[in-house]
Amino acid sequence: MKRFGIRTALAVMLALGQVAGCATSGGGGPVAQYVDDATITAGVKAAIVREPTLSIFDIGVETVQGVVQLSGFVSSADSVAAAASVARTVKGVKSVKNDLRLK
Repeated sequence: MKRFGIRTALAVMLALGQVAGCATSGGGGPVAQYVDDATITAGVKAAIVREPTLSIFDIGVETVQGVVQLSGFVSSADSVAAAASVARTVKGVKSVKNDLRLK
């Protein structure tokens, strides 16, 4: 089983903590969308950390209007597919643009 270091755990907790206290109103708007996107990004990163076959250090995650973009270099085609699959499971993700490349 893959173990994660304290730095990884702290990074994920920090990312989640930054958006945990933010609430959005039903009205939406640019600030609400930004908070929603930040929450989705944090959720995708946390899901990647939980997946033992993936490394958050190899995968960049950005979200714009619910569309998640994955970038970086991974060691196998299975990792490319797994990252996209994991990202799709996160609440709020509308679609995934997978720009991961093989090392």
